[in-house]
Amino acid sequence: MLTSLSIKNYALIDTLKVNFNSGFSIITGETGAGKSILLGGLSLILGKRADLSSLKDTSKKCIIEAVFDVSNYNLKSLFKNEDIDYEVETIIRREILPSGKSRAFVNDSPVKLSSLQLIGERLIDIHSQHQTLEITNNDFQFQVIDALAKTNKDIASYAKTYKAYKVLNKALKQLNQLKVDALKEHDYNAFLLTELTEAQLKLGEQETLEEEYESLNNIEGIKEGLSQAYHLLNDEQIGILSAGNTLKACMQKLSSMSSKYEDISNRVSSSFIELDDVFSELDQFQSNLEADPNRLEVVNLKLQTLHSLKQKHGVNEVSELIDIMNTLQEKVSVTANIDETILEKEQEITACINTLKGLSKVIHEKRQIAIPKLTKQLEQLLSSLGMPNAQFKIEVVYTDAFYANGQDELSFLFSANKGGHFNDLKKAASGGELSRIMLAIKAVLSKYIQLPTIMFDEIDTGVSGEISNKMGDIMLKMSSTMQVFSITHLPQIAAKGHAHYKVYKKDVNEVTTTNLVKLDTEKRVVEIAQMLGGLDVTTSAIAHAKELLN
Repeated sequence: MLTSLSIKNYALIDTLKVNFNSGFSIITGETGAGKSILLGGLSLILGKRADLSSLKDTSKKCIIEAVFDVSNYNLKSLFKNEDIDYEVETIIRREILPSGKSRAFVNDSPVKLSSLQLIGERLIDIHSQHQTLEITNNDFQFQVIDALAKTNKDIASYAKTYKAYKVLNKALKQLNQLKVDALKEHDYNAFLLTELTEAQLKLGEQETLEEEYESLNNIEGIKEGLSQAYHLLNDEQIGILSAGNTLKACMQKLSSMSSKYEDISNRVSSSFIELDDVFSELDQFQSNLEADPNRLEVVNLKLQTLHSLKQKHGVNEVSELIDIMNTLQEKVSVTANIDETILEKEQEITACINTLKGLSKVIHEKRQIAIPKLTKQLEQLLSSLGMPNAQFKIEVVYTDAFYANGQDELSFLFSANKGGHFNDLKKAASGGELSRIMLAIKAVLSKYIQLPTIMFDEIDTGVSGEISNKMGDIMLKMSSTMQVFSITHLPQIAAKGHAHYKVYKKDVNEVTTTNLVKLDTEKRVVEIAQMLGGLDVTTSAIAHAKELLN
């Protein structure tokens, strides 16, 4: 319920702060006093878009703040989904800056306008002529029937399965399209994959092959170089090893004569050992070196294959060819297994369809049981509201199609006159009749579900005193389970409220401002008396007002 409302710098409102109680609250005021301004400010709390024209003083920001007791609204999951801190006493604040920008906060957490709208529609229902047209909407009509049918859990289960069903259908459609596309490319992809697979690609192989190719391709030059190095080391006359032996013997002789030559002698010996080792390796290279034209051809062919494949696929590295091969493997594998995957999806869809059908039949049966109850209650209420011949013809037809809330198609027909033809609500009922029908529907709904705070904006327009008295009784009864506001011009309704607020204008320093005040008992008597007989309050008007209040 709405517990308080504060408005600053909005339209004709300078500063306004008012507290509200549960039950039935009345708001009255002369035409043009600013009731629509009050509703406009409240609408901003509910997520309506704003602009600079809303500011009374365009140099200051507009602030509208409402406090709600949300303990009975089961909003924890909604707050969690919107990533907002849940508080039993929830504070919603809307700010419109002089720059034209707007900000919204729920429990001091900044929120998007979409989040504010989601929360707002669960807190307050402002019922105006525009909202009356909602009853001609098929979705709303289903909500009314389902409230009486108590199908909320069944519909929640159905909706969950329906969502999965739509996801699976979309996936199946994509798989079938993939199959069509894949079959077109399968043969070509398979050929490319075979070509790459037969190449036996390995990371780093190209560098190894290129090195081997250089070695095999220059075999004669390598032989000549090894032979020359061998003779330079081992020639009897000028060989380095022969000279080294002589040098080593000389240094050993010197070191035996003086220890100061011992270090250099050791170094010469070490160098000789290294040279001797080099000679041994050269000798081994010469022994193992053989021309192998067959191997050269194999290496050359493999390098040409790699070059050709890189050129064909427009890449520079063997690693990129391996990536392409893996991708092709996936494509070919998907094509090969796609029929199996499609079959699995079709089986999942069949399971979903069976579940949906089971749930939708339960929903359909519950709706059929609830419709006579709804029809009876609506016709009884409308009879008391001056529509004694009002009749409804409500039917749900079970179909093969799946909708968001079941498999039913709804026919919600109405006739206002005895012997009249049944027709769609928007064609069969006038504006005033639609308002009374909506009041009747809300009254019925309030018995079955927890409705948000409802604010009836002059729902009594165009009705007689007796009918307005009945409308007041209905709203009063509704207020036993929910918070109800009625903006009214009729004293019969105004007298039924648990609390009475007056919207009024006043001029201060030649500036007009709008305000809202809660009336005490004495002022309330005067207000209702003025509603009965005009601004000049008579003794009889006062007496009549007191009679209505009592």
